[in-house]
Amino acid sequence: MTDRVRVSVLGATGSVGASTLDIVSTAGKGAPQFEVVALTANRNVESLAKSAIASRAHVAVIADPSRYGELKSLLANTGVEAAAGPDALVEAATRPAERVVAAIVGIAGLPSTLAAVRNGASIAIANKESLVCAGPLLRQEAARSGAHLLPIDSEHNAIFQVLGHRDRVEKLILTASGGPFRSTSLKDMAAVTPEQACAHPNWDMGAKISVDSATMMNKGLELIEAAYLFDIPPERIDVLVHPQQIIHSLVSYDDGSVLAQLGMPDMRTPISYALSWPNRMPLPGLERLDLAKIGRLDFLPPDPQRFPALEVARAAAVAGGGAPIVLNGANEIAVAAFLQRRIGFLTIAQVVGEVLDEFLNGGSVATAPDSFEGVYEIDRMVRARTAEKLRLAA
Repeated sequence: MTDRVRVSVLGATGSVGASTLDIVSTAGKGAPQFEVVALTANRNVESLAKSAIASRAHVAVIADPSRYGELKSLLANTGVEAAAGPDALVEAATRPAERVVAAIVGIAGLPSTLAAVRNGASIAIANKESLVCAGPLLRQEAARSGAHLLPIDSEHNAIFQVLGHRDRVEKLILTASGGPFRSTSLKDMAAVTPEQACAHPNWDMGAKISVDSATMMNKGLELIEAAYLFDIPPERIDVLVHPQQIIHSLVSYDDGSVLAQLGMPDMRTPISYALSWPNRMPLPGLERLDLAKIGRLDFLPPDPQRFPALEVARAAAVAGGGAPIVLNGANEIAVAAFLQRRIGFLTIAQVVGEVLDEFLNGGSVATAPDSFEGVYEIDRMVRARTAEKLRLAA
C-alpha cells in the first residue's frame, strides 16, 4: 500500500464509521496519510455534515432523498459536494479509493458494497448481512475484479490475523461476550425492553446490532459470514462464550496448536488493521492489554435454551442454499418489531425459526440464487411473510 490512502466510509455516522474517522483524523507517525473521498449516512444529516467538513471529504451522501436540501445547506461553501438517494450512494462507493469501509447495517448495505467490489476496491467490510445473504456471489465478483474482502468485525479480523496454512485448519472458534443476558433467567428475558437489550456490556453499537448480540443472533450471522469469508464448512466453526472479550477468536490446527488474537475490546484495532493491511499502523492512544490487571479469562459454552437464535442460525448455515437469506430477512423484520415494542424479546428467535422452517420445508430456497436479483427476491418474500406472521400474532 502507498503512504497515501484514499478512504470512503459507507455508513459514516454509525459506531464503525465514527471509529474509522477517529483513526483517520488522529493518524500520526508511522501511519498512512489518509484522504477521505466519500462519506454516507442514512438519515443523520447533522452528523454526516459535521464529519464531512471535519474530514474534508470530497462528497457526502444522504441515502434519504428528502433530506438533500438540508445536507446541501449545511455543506454550503465548505468545498464538500452534497448528494442524495440510492443511486448517489452507489456512485460514491465507486469513486477511486484504496479502501472502502462498508458499514451500512442490514441488507440495505449490499448495493453499495457490491458496487465497490465490482470496482476492484479493497473492502473493509463490517456489513455482515451482505456476506450472509450474498457471500458466494460477492466472492465471485471480488475474484473477477481483484477486490480484497478485509473483515472489520473483531472476530473475523482476529481470524484473518492468525489464519495461515489453511489446509491444516481443523476449526475456527468465534468468541462471544454472551451479551447483557448471559445469566438472566428465561422468565426475566421475556420482559426485556429494547433499552435493556441495547445495553451491551463491552461494545458501543447501534440498536439493531445490539439486539442481535443480546439474542446471540449476531454470533449466528458471524458464523455464516466466517464460513463464506474463510471457505470453512459451518460444521467446523464453533462458538465460545468469553465474557471479557479479550480473546477475539481462535484458529485450531491439526497439530494441536490453537492461535488466538488478543486485545482490548476496541473496534479501532480491527479497523486499523483493515485500513493498513498488509501492514500494521500504530494506535498510540489505545488502551493496552494488561493481562495481570485483568487477572482471569473465562469461557463457557452458549446456552441453547437461553439463546435459541444461535441454533436457528446454525441450522440455516448447514442448510445452505438460500437459507441464510431467509434467516437474515426474518431477523431484520423481527428485530425492528421488537424495537418498536410490538413483540417480546423471546419472540424474535421464535418467529425467525418458524419462518426459516416454512421456507426450508417449502423447498423454495434449497439452492442458492445465482444472481443478486435472486437474493433480493428471496429477501422480499421473507420480509413479507415475516411481517404477515407478526400481524397475525398481534
